[in-house]
Amino acid sequence: MVRDELGVLAAFLLVADKRSFTAAARELRVSPSALSHAVRGLEEQVGVRLLARTTRSVGPTDAGREFIARLRPALGDIREAIDVVSNLRGRPAGRVRLLVPRIAALTVLAPKLGEFARKYPDVMLDVVTDGRRLDLVAEGFDAGIQLGEFIEQDMVAVRVSRDRRPAIVASPAYFAAHPKPRTPRDLPRHRCINFRLAGDVYRWEFDKGKQSLTVSVNGPLIVDDAEVLVRAAIDGVGLAFMSDEHAKPHLASGALVRVLDDWCPPYPGFFLYYPSRRQQSAALAALVQTLKL
Repeated sequence: MVRDELGVLAAFLLVADKRSFTAAARELRVSPSALSHAVRGLEEQVGVRLLARTTRSVGPTDAGREFIARLRPALGDIREAIDVVSNLRGRPAGRVRLLVPRIAALTVLAPKLGEFARKYPDVMLDVVTDGRRLDLVAEGFDAGIQLGEFIEQDMVAVRVSRDRRPAIVASPAYFAAHPKPRTPRDLPRHRCINFRLAGDVYRWEFDKGKQSLTVSVNGPLIVDDAEVLVRAAIDGVGLAFMSDEHAKPHLASGALVRVLDDWCPPYPGFFLYYPSRRQQSAALAALVQTLKL
């Protein structure tokens, strides 16, 4: 039987979603007659008909649709409150599914994996390395890591890396055959290596004082892997836009040469983010605590 008030409300939503007492009763493991009786009792309590019934179909009335619009988020908040209390018991456990670009997986997540595994042995991290900006909820992820500029405003975002700084570089061999660009406006005349970031080809962004420029570059190669980008630049394929941390060892060795340095100020780095209406599980809270700066 569907007895408690919250159970009746949840059952009503299920009937409305499935448009069938039979299908809803099967999922709830109650009889259709018991479910129909419970919903009828709810209608008597509120004083209006919420579902229109025929021998072939069930659907919400106008009042039912208004009730559903208010009921669904309220029940969601109640379930979140229950989850909060439940997660206070014991140590963090269960699966946390993460969406992470490869570069963030290597530079942000990987250095902390040993520490996290030792402290929280009952948590399983399920990491998908994909730079696309996917809908976390629709794709079944609990959280993601991404550059701050790509995170929607309705997400909770926690900084997990320091500011990053871009570097425009090419090999000495490339500059032996091409003049060094003096401003970003010179770049369309150069062979450049494009990088696919968060699913889109990145347009190179520059700032100097009050000047801001965005440049679409052209060249013989598009990649989505930072290591391939570095290798191609060293081999003289063209100019590359990369992070300062990737360029540093090769600048020090002389394999790469930096240009337009005064047009490349720091920008916000990576953030761990998750839906703002979803309460953190204990396992996710543990991951946030481990990664945050």
